[in-house]
Amino acid sequence: MPSKLIQEEMSTANTVSKTKVTTHVLQEMKLKGEKIAMLTAYDFSFAKILDDSGIDIILVGDSASNVMAGFDSTLPITLNDMIYHASSVVRAAKRPLVVVDLPFGTYQGNSKEALSSAIRIMKESGANAVKMEGGSEIIESVKRIISAGIPVMGHLGLTPQSIHKFGTYVVRATNEEEADQLRRDADLLEEAGCFGIILEKIPADLAGEVTEEVKIPVIGIGAGGQVDGQVLVLHDMLGITQDFSPRFLRRYHNLKEEIMGSVQAYITDVKSKDFPNEREQY
Repeated sequence: MPSKLIQEEMSTANTVSKTKVTTHVLQEMKLKGEKIAMLTAYDFSFAKILDDSGIDIILVGDSASNVMAGFDSTLPITLNDMIYHASSVVRAAKRPLVVVDLPFGTYQGNSKEALSSAIRIMKESGANAVKMEGGSEIIESVKRIISAGIPVMGHLGLTPQSIHKFGTYVVRATNEEEADQLRRDADLLEEAGCFGIILEKIPADLAGEVTEEVKIPVIGIGAGGQVDGQVLVLHDMLGITQDFSPRFLRRYHNLKEEIMGSVQAYITDVKSKDFPNEREQY
């Protein structure tokens, strides 16, 4: 018989809704006031865990450039890289909406290239939507992609692909001019047909205003609790990465410490000839 703890975990898993999350489902969640939970994933194994856990949205983020490839920004990751990671996630994610970042250089300034990039992601990975950073400056690309039937999620506030323009990762839209532009951009993205918007690292009150203003779901990261949902980078919230500690990050585990402990125990067992023992060989 399974232990009581395992039985409880199995019972919890069985209560997770199997209904596929779509853009329509997200809209209904906003209307009902039900918060939306979103996390990143870049591979099959973690995506399967998120799927089994009942996450609403998986973001195949260009943050893979940092946490998977070791770059110091999101800029180096390529379209082929994103398709590879997205394909791995899609094979595991049956319930969540899978959103994929269009990487830097695949949509800025050329709406035809933007559409081509989005089509490749949708056809080659099987993802459900793409995400794009920016407002008025990319609106032509947003409209062209949506006109082809591809769902688009916007991203405003701190936009990591523009790090060289900003020169810093500090909170955005703290002055009235930039806050007004963010409000206008949110309206433009909604009018263009985006199904949702991510707001990153902006004042909580401003995020709340935008959430009230637009009728589409607004997901926050470092944007306070007045938005419709939250997103974090999985490796950050699990404590696998330790060198990134912004105020908005809540670590739910310290997997780096646990994994290191397991690896060190394995090294000790191998070197002491304790592993493998009689029961662990043929």
